[in-house]
Amino acid sequence: MIAVNIRKQGGAAVMTIPADVLKVLDLRIGSQVVLDITKGDLVVRPIRPQQKRYTLQELLLGVTPKVIEKMRAETLWAREGDPVGREII
Repeated sequence: MIAVNIRKQGGAAVMTIPADVLKVLDLRIGSQVVLDITKGDLVVRPIRPQQKRYTLQELLLGVTPKVIEKMRAETLWAREGDPVGREII
């Protein structure tokens, strides 16, 4: 448990969060947290943005045979030719 002091700064009450706590919670200056009161205790929780999950259909949207052919032409050098280093084949 880490004890910190609450102090006055301007018209607000301010509490310092130690750097080690920020690191453990992966928080930075500007990160958002939610404050909750549970059974008389102050609970501080980081707000984590929801990561968008894409369907295969969404990922392939806009991929046409023309696009695929262009990608094949642009990466031909990587698929043909002899090894030039210590590649494992």
